[in-house]
Amino acid sequence: MLQRSADSSDDAVELSRLEARLPPLLSVIAGMVDFTGFSTLGHIFTAHVTGNIVLATVVAVDGGSFHCAQLLAIPVFVLALATVGLIARASQRHGPSLARLLLLVQFLVLAALLIFSVIAKPSIDPIGVRAGWAAMMAVSAMACQYALLRLAVPGAISTAVMTGNLANAVLSAMDLLSVRHPLLPHDSTPLHRSLDRLLGFLLGCVVAAAAVSLTGDWAWSLPTALAAVAIGVR
Repeated sequence: MLQRSADSSDDAVELSRLEARLPPLLSVIAGMVDFTGFSTLGHIFTAHVTGNIVLATVVAVDGGSFHCAQLLAIPVFVLALATVGLIARASQRHGPSLARLLLLVQFLVLAALLIFSVIAKPSIDPIGVRAGWAAMMAVSAMACQYALLRLAVPGAISTAVMTGNLANAVLSAMDLLSVRHPLLPHDSTPLHRSLDRLLGFLLGCVVAAAAVSLTGDWAWSLPTALAAVAIGVR
């Protein structure tokens, strides 16, 4: 009984540390994947998946080159989430142990994407079949990231969808200027956490922009390397 209590306490401490250390790094990865996918794979949002519906609608109304992957991104995202959920259930892991497993899955998907991109060079034909395959791998990697936070680190806020983080940052900043009449409840997300995610995602986009410009398809090596680093976060 004492051993179980000690193990549970250790897991709680490690989970608390993961909530503080892991999401900023994952935000950088998400920014890199989203920008690299959008700029090299035919304007596919790989992190902000629902944005692809808007892009496909714009093409349908105004004309232009249609990319099937923009519509496929959402069902593929759903299937990837379901697959990650099955992996989590089959592993019977929880907390930090599950987080490490799903971080490994994300790394493997990104590594496969990197290898495929270097060999097939999908950026040469951004609306071609190879670009579509690459985009779906990127979408799957982001689905894994969403799932691991939801299932293994539930206290963390989103690392990929920045709208909520921006809203929280603005409202939290307003509360700092008016302490007597706060807008947000006391248990809302602290300002620094939202800013960490926003700045991390922006940094990922900026670095990815430089990498795409200089290295082309090799730009996928950066989020892959950071995904490997994320596995070792303690």
